[in-house]
Amino acid sequence: MQSLGRHVLAEIYGCRFEVLNDVKKVEDIMVNAALEAGAEIREFVFHKFSPQGVSGVVVISESHLAIHTWPELGYAALDVFTCGDRVNPWDACNYVAEMFSAGDMKASEVKRGLMEQPEERLVANM
Repeated sequence: MQSLGRHVLAEIYGCRFEVLNDVKKVEDIMVNAALEAGAEIREFVFHKFSPQGVSGVVVISESHLAIHTWPELGYAALDVFTCGDRVNPWDACNYVAEMFSAGDMKASEVKRGLMEQPEERLVANM
């Protein structure tokens, strides 16, 4: 079955507090992650929370990258959704984990927009 996109959800642990709490560093890493994956960046926005934490999104032609950080826990939640087959979401995830000096990353991929082929619909409807 053909899908419209790939959505990687990553749990990134053991990251450096000073990176996860620096909005400019997180922004730079996320923008570069999109470029490393071969994406075309459209826009991005990041926000620094008080007393700590950063959230942000990079909108790409192929979909998006989003992140939320908990510096006090050394943890970041990352999702990378790409449409088509030109951009590899795993390249972006691995880049972010490396730049965060992560101790561990657990990630899973979900196929989005699973589209049935006409012959598959015929069999399923019988």
